[in-house]
Amino acid sequence: MSALSNLRRAGVVSAAAALLLCPAPAWAGYGHGGSANGESDPTASGGADGDTISATVGGIVFDRSKNGTGRSAGPVAPVSAWTPPACWYAPKYTPEQLQKYLEPIWEAESTGYEWDAKQRDRYVDGHPYKDFNKDKAGKGYWWDSYVNKDFPPGWDKCEEPIFWVDQDAAPPANIENAVTPRILAELAYNEIRVPGTEVTLAPAGVTKVNLPTWAWLDGARFRPVSVTASVPVLGIHATTTAEPVSLKIDPGTADAEVYPASGVCAIVDGRIGEAYAKGKADRTPPCGVKYLRSSGDGSYRLRATITWKIHWTGTGDVGGDLPEGTFGDTQDVMVQEIQAVNR
Repeated sequence: MSALSNLRRAGVVSAAAALLLCPAPAWAGYGHGGSANGESDPTASGGADGDTISATVGGIVFDRSKNGTGRSAGPVAPVSAWTPPACWYAPKYTPEQLQKYLEPIWEAESTGYEWDAKQRDRYVDGHPYKDFNKDKAGKGYWWDSYVNKDFPPGWDKCEEPIFWVDQDAAPPANIENAVTPRILAELAYNEIRVPGTEVTLAPAGVTKVNLPTWAWLDGARFRPVSVTASVPVLGIHATTTAEPVSLKIDPGTADAEVYPASGVCAIVDGRIGEAYAKGKADRTPPCGVKYLRSSGDGSYRLRATITWKIHWTGTGDVGGDLPEGTFGDTQDVMVQEIQAVNR
């Protein structure tokens, strides 16, 4: 791992990485998104000093007030090989903050004399920056990389040295994963939480061999959920929304038939499946399963998986689709033989 990667990983958890959240400027090419939408990120650390607010977490504020809730809620898994960015670039320091961050590192000589000398030359001696760009204080920010807090594969790929961006300018075109509304939407994807998928069954608890078992989900629990991500200092934001589109049932054994035959139950009028009621015994359930063999002394692990369609909108009237995601859960189903009574 390079010295830069080590320095970046240390910087992720360093309080010196705080970013001053000043009133949001307009950003040419992206428009003005205004202040953060709703609640700020509860995982962010920081403090307040008069009218100046400091915050970590990449300068990104997440509004999760419209997210899925409940103990069984969880993240969606993309159905493709796509994953949200493992690292990205965003504003991190004012000129004074960068000086306070780098000078102690240089003085400790933890990264070696040669590295420290190159850093001083870049940020102090005018090649290309002079005195940490203090003459531009209030007119822009030093941008640096941030990484997903779980350090997934690729977290150390953002190795561009810290660079300056004027407040009315876009970041250099050659910088991949510089924060944009699209990047915010992809990061918000990581924050989406959807409700658990335990289905209601009839018969409940214990069913019988060759008896159609009805399955359904409470439609009220499966409304669209969304998370908004914003960077207040840049005035940009994006909202990522997940909408349920179908339920797939895996009965947990090959000795079973599912309804419909594909095992995929469509969402109709906001409802998944149909609740069983008296008088429906002779009907085929629109969503369900029929077990063909007893589970013996144990049970089958029925798995119900919801597919969620993901789309986003952001500053500048941009938006589009992101890869669909799935979230599933299992539950035990006991299947007994139907006992005949001999007279």
